[in-house]
Amino acid sequence: MATSCIRVFADAAHIEHGKQRLAAAAPGLESIAAVLALAGNEVRLKMLFLLLDQQQLCVCDLADVLQMNVSAISQHLRKLKDGGVVQARKVGQTVFYTLTPALRPLVEPLLASVSIPLTASVS
Repeated sequence: MATSCIRVFADAAHIEHGKQRLAAAAPGLESIAAVLALAGNEVRLKMLFLLLDQQQLCVCDLADVLQMNVSAISQHLRKLKDGGVVQARKVGQTVFYTLTPALRPLVEPLLASVSIPLTASVS
């Protein structure tokens, strides 16, 4: 079933306003689209959830929780880092990953619906 527009007249000013608003928002929309493309992978989405929940994790922590090998986790982290979603901080020989502060406000609402309260504190 094909749909078609049956508009009688086009509001040129309304259309032009929409084009201008879209052009002004383009950089922000591109940034959001890039983050969503990265978060569209289930493993990376889980990693973002864990980083939001735990604040910082190393590759080994993520590998243990996700039951994956370090190499696979590292590849996902590389994509997230290259995309500007996470940042790395080296302490000794361990590299800790955190969400990029600028993107935290974007990631938090995405994951808010799946956040669950902790029933017991972790020591």
